[in-house]
Amino acid sequence: MGSDFSQPQRQSIVGIWIMFFYTLQQYGRALWPIILIWAFKFDEINKVYLVMGMLLVFTSIGVVSYLKYLNFTFSLDSENKEFVITEGVFNKTKTAIQLHKIQQVNINQSFIQKLIGVYELDVDTAGTNKKEGVIKAISHQLALDLKSRLLENEGLKSLSENEAISMEETEQKLFEVAHPFIKISFLSLLKVGITSNYQKTVALLIIFFSTIYENFQNFGEKNSIYKEKVGTFIDQNLVSQTILLGVIVLFVAVLVLNVIRTVFKYYDYNIARQKGSLLLSFGLLNSKSTIIKPEKVQITTVTRNYFQKKMGILELKIKQATSGEKEERKSAIEIPGCSESERDAVLKLLFYKIPEKGLMLKPNFRKLIFSVFLTIGLPLFAFMTIGHWLAPSIFDYSYLVPIGVLFIGLIQYFKFINNRLFINENFIIKQSGAWDVSDAIIEPNKIQAITTSQLFWHKKLNIGSITVHTAGGNVTFQLGNYTLIKENVNRWLYEIETSDSNWM
Repeated sequence: MGSDFSQPQRQSIVGIWIMFFYTLQQYGRALWPIILIWAFKFDEINKVYLVMGMLLVFTSIGVVSYLKYLNFTFSLDSENKEFVITEGVFNKTKTAIQLHKIQQVNINQSFIQKLIGVYELDVDTAGTNKKEGVIKAISHQLALDLKSRLLENEGLKSLSENEAISMEETEQKLFEVAHPFIKISFLSLLKVGITSNYQKTVALLIIFFSTIYENFQNFGEKNSIYKEKVGTFIDQNLVSQTILLGVIVLFVAVLVLNVIRTVFKYYDYNIARQKGSLLLSFGLLNSKSTIIKPEKVQITTVTRNYFQKKMGILELKIKQATSGEKEERKSAIEIPGCSESERDAVLKLLFYKIPEKGLMLKPNFRKLIFSVFLTIGLPLFAFMTIGHWLAPSIFDYSYLVPIGVLFIGLIQYFKFINNRLFINENFIIKQSGAWDVSDAIIEPNKIQAITTSQLFWHKKLNIGSITVHTAGGNVTFQLGNYTLIKENVNRWLYEIETSDSNWM
């Protein structure tokens, strides 16, 4: 039997400590400049006043935490089909969330919550850019029961239908919940950590070495005697070897840190079926558990690079309805280190079939020319202008220009080669990327709006652009065959008007 949520319930009594910790954290963030000044002037501060002030602060935080706990209740209104939360310290607020508008329910556990033995439950809809309902301290079993009630994927059945369900089917459903059908192994997480986030790694390397170089230049200008002594003592070949070794060591260190971050974030990643939905749980220090309803999914992205293909892994990213780009990045659910069979199993559960690519649209070669102009032509023009009129010394680094042009040119070429739009009767798939090649999958009945555009000088060439707007983000394809684009847009608009899907 599940828990009864018809009557208002409070959080766990230990939730007072959670409230106290988070309130103290908020005070600390707001008052950190004052705390920093007190730390530097600790010897000058009257210790009696300091102790009395700290006692007053802690007492006020304790009172506020207790009032937050006392006034916080949650319940389910079965008559109006709403999830009701009442909260506040002195002024109470009541939030009613319609059950059919709930997009996502997460069960999280921070390090502090793990020590105390409680969980946090977040309720999210597409209405705002923040969580509409957050329960900070709740037992695990109560959180699971509440999450199951909030995201019931199947409609209520009549008594006769319930009685008709066989015992084998019931046992099979219970088995699916208790036993995950996908479990991301520790080895797969290591592979993901090694083969992903190259852009962040390169950015960290550039920032680090530019800082070291700048500091070395400043130090050398202020210490001419040191430069003379060191310059005569160190062999130039040894310096080159040291720099090369430093680059290798730093690159390995960044990869190790990336592996650690991946393992800590996605440790013990399990995916199970629950009443036609996906139940995901993962995390080492900060645990997270969430349910994904297939009809609420907006964009599903499959990403893979060359190394991941050789290792037999890929990454999945699932986007549900959000309220903006910032919230879109935060709410995207990632499934790292999947095999191809695991990918197919997830896609079948989300779409009830494996999406096929169908008709392929390619961008016109002018797309490549324009990209090269923006990323190579304009920077070269700026480089020549600055060097000729403002800072001629910049030409000392002209030997780096061919390397940069070749590198950026290759990136733009592979981006152009991989830029495709595939149109199927049931799916729209946008392929993109230079190194990490991604396939963004959209169902036409999830589209909110479609924008098409064509510049007047593109009319004779019959090329144009399209942007598909969904509640989980936008997908854009530029300079494709405009006739085919318009034909499919008309069909999608008709499907949107006649569809009765409940994705919101």
